[in-house]
Amino acid sequence: MTDPAQIWVVDDDRSVRFVLAAALSEGGYRVTAFADSAEVLAALAAGRMPDLLLTDVRMPGDSGLVLLERLKAAHPQLPVIVMSAHTDVASTAGAFRGGAQEFLSKPFDMDEAVALVQRSLPERNAATRAPAAATPEPVQALIGQAPPMRALFRAIGRLAQVPLSVLVTGETGTGKELVARALHRESPRAQRPFVALNTAAIPAELLESELFGHEAGAFTGASRRHIGRFEQADGGTLFLDEIGDMPAALQTRLLRVLAEGEFFRVGGRELIRVDVRVIAATHQPLEMLVEQGRFRADLLHRLDVVRLHLPPLRERREDIAQLAARFLAHAARKLELPAKTVSAAALDRLREHAWPGNVRELENVCWRLAALAPGDTITAADLTLAWAGSADPGAPQAASADWTRALSDWVRQQLAAAAPELHAQARALLDRTLLEVALAQCGGHRSEAAALLGLSRNTVTRKLGSSRKRH
Repeated sequence: MTDPAQIWVVDDDRSVRFVLAAALSEGGYRVTAFADSAEVLAALAAGRMPDLLLTDVRMPGDSGLVLLERLKAAHPQLPVIVMSAHTDVASTAGAFRGGAQEFLSKPFDMDEAVALVQRSLPERNAATRAPAAATPEPVQALIGQAPPMRALFRAIGRLAQVPLSVLVTGETGTGKELVARALHRESPRAQRPFVALNTAAIPAELLESELFGHEAGAFTGASRRHIGRFEQADGGTLFLDEIGDMPAALQTRLLRVLAEGEFFRVGGRELIRVDVRVIAATHQPLEMLVEQGRFRADLLHRLDVVRLHLPPLRERREDIAQLAARFLAHAARKLELPAKTVSAAALDRLREHAWPGNVRELENVCWRLAALAPGDTITAADLTLAWAGSADPGAPQAASADWTRALSDWVRQQLAAAAPELHAQARALLDRTLLEVALAQCGGHRSEAAALLGLSRNTVTRKLGSSRKRH
């Protein structure tokens, strides 16, 4: 019978040390608790060695990540679990890059912690990764403490270290490009280019050239060689947004590049080889597009090696206060205005809002509030002005009822007047209203308006053309 595994717990919080040590002891392990990194290093110097070590990140003296670095330099086979209440991309990626076996978010369930230790003990991480220097968190970094976001951060921290294709899914405005940038920023490719392309924003006839480049004379107007996005991203990361809108012919070419890592420029004969990590994103259900014959199943399999889903803002309302504070502070710096805070009543209104535009909509609202709210504290009345012209966020069902009631009245009037082709007329009016409002909200950008409405850019263009012909 083998001796119980020796587990070391390192945390400056005595209560955490106590309850975690008790739970692990009940699980059949021998446990030793330490208050800081210095105590651990002294024990190691005396010849003691655990089978697994759990360490907090933020402690007096050397942090848990510094301790992790020293442990991996001297004992690369030792499994280490990093614990932290600060579950952001930088923390999780720094832990995994430093060689951590797992990342445990505080507060944690004790049964979950014991199970994690049990899973981690058989593993031995032989690779010693060089820790990256700490860098300030970008303004547009992903933030949030909601459980789905914590899970996302842990996944990003792991996936950043391996060159797998990733498919990022989520509604428009949830921050899919931020996920791609975080994967790149925390990866070994961080010093190489990050290149982004919205495939829905480029006309189909130009998209091939944008992706793969073209030679001089390849087509009318091609006066010089053009280097495409794949070559620009060589050694780094290529982010393809709205991949569901990619034309079928280009899907075939993209599949070959993903499979072989090589392609020809448009009109070229030179075989170009690249080393690019592709991260794709979509708000559309690609499986449904495959069933409809609009997306290649084999391409989906190539892109969907790992899938990360970004939750809509309505499913992470506990993050709204943190997000709003970040956006207001950023807007104040950019506009050179005093920073504003949000009153409790206004924060309640923000949490009640449906947020169909997700985080992007919240950011836009915060910019308006930073510029227009008269006082240092944003009130519920300020929000009413910021939302002027839109439905009252506190009563979405009432707004819907008012709309359908008005529609019913209009239909009755038209039927009484024996209006011809009533259905076609109503559809045309509905399309025109939806398009005009969406375009106004997006500043005239058709691709963004299409995404908000759940349509392709080509469909929006076609409907706009039809509307102009009728009016």
